[in-house]
Amino acid sequence: MPKTAKIAISLPEDVLDAVEREREESGESRSEFFRRAVEMLLRRRREQEMSQQYVRAYQRMPETKEEVTAAYRAASNILAEEPWE
Repeated sequence: MPKTAKIAISLPEDVLDAVEREREESGESRSEFFRRAVEMLLRRRREQEMSQQYVRAYQRMPETKEEVTAAYRAASNILAEEPWE
């Protein structure tokens, strides 16, 4: 099991009440609830950063007209082989 650390956090009462309702419905402990919430937040931020990196890279080097034409032709050929009925 990975090493863990205990922390203390302060929350407004209404937020804590909402957390308690949610975790009781799911059957999670507070630790499980907050661990899952933090993991989701960190994953979402990593995914956003990766998307931003992709956009920046695309802006620096967008596909050429020839690449777009080749992709269109390839897709058209693949779709032409599909049974559409």
